[in-house]
Amino acid sequence: MAECKALKNIRHKNLVRVITSCSSVDFQGNDFKAIVYKYMPNGSLEKWLHPDAIPQRDREIEIQKLTLLQRISIAIDVASALDYLHQHCQEPILHCDLKPSNILLDNDLSAHIGDFGLSRFYQAVSNPTVSSSIGVRGTIGYVAPEYGLGSEVSTNGDVYSYGILLLEMVTTKKPTDVMFEGGLNLHNFARMALPDHVMDIVDPMLLNDDKVLVGTDNHRRSQTRTNSTLECLISMVRIGVACSMESPQDRMNITNVVHELQSVKNILLEPKTMFNKQTDN
Repeated sequence: MAECKALKNIRHKNLVRVITSCSSVDFQGNDFKAIVYKYMPNGSLEKWLHPDAIPQRDREIEIQKLTLLQRISIAIDVASALDYLHQHCQEPILHCDLKPSNILLDNDLSAHIGDFGLSRFYQAVSNPTVSSSIGVRGTIGYVAPEYGLGSEVSTNGDVYSYGILLLEMVTTKKPTDVMFEGGLNLHNFARMALPDHVMDIVDPMLLNDDKVLVGTDNHRRSQTRTNSTLECLISMVRIGVACSMESPQDRMNITNVVHELQSVKNILLEPKTMFNKQTDN
């Protein structure tokens, strides 16, 4: 019912599209309610980031490692959907459970946010006297730390989850990884690597997106791509860290996240565009 309430009046290309809903009884005679979404053939982002964790029998699709460009595009899709929910709905909507398994990918690997079962209308935005506290709700590792202290939900909580999601996309390390113990967490792990040691923490596959090129011009082109790749990775880690700051007031605004990630994407595409123009000439 929470999902129906949240989804009935929202439309965005990066949110799952509802086809219909049904209400019936199951084989045990219990009430059964379901929402039917448009099928997403490429499954969840979780499967693409951690394919080795999926049992062979459950692999319905052939999963390959996502390229840097694909990851940036997915990050922009998710941030755009959050910006819509927070800033452009009649009443701001908080997702409250943003994580890779709730990001679904279509045929073109465009991302769609799904599972609004924990979502809330943020009435406190327009009416500060109305409490929207829900205690600890969400998933360990992705839930904002202030929720554990009893703070009211806010758009900043979703931004925190997004920051952790972005860092996981770049490093392919889950926030619940066994390496994170004591005072170390994914946020601190990434923050300590900025800016000079980012290459040491990112998914190694992202450093080998392009095949080795032979020849002077190709070497120069390859070096340009390497520089732009590193610049993009540093920017993505920086944005992820800025979104997942411990204090809600210190976190990045999601609208600014969309604009900055779009700039990052343009940096990555620029060397290819320049090379294509030179080739045409």
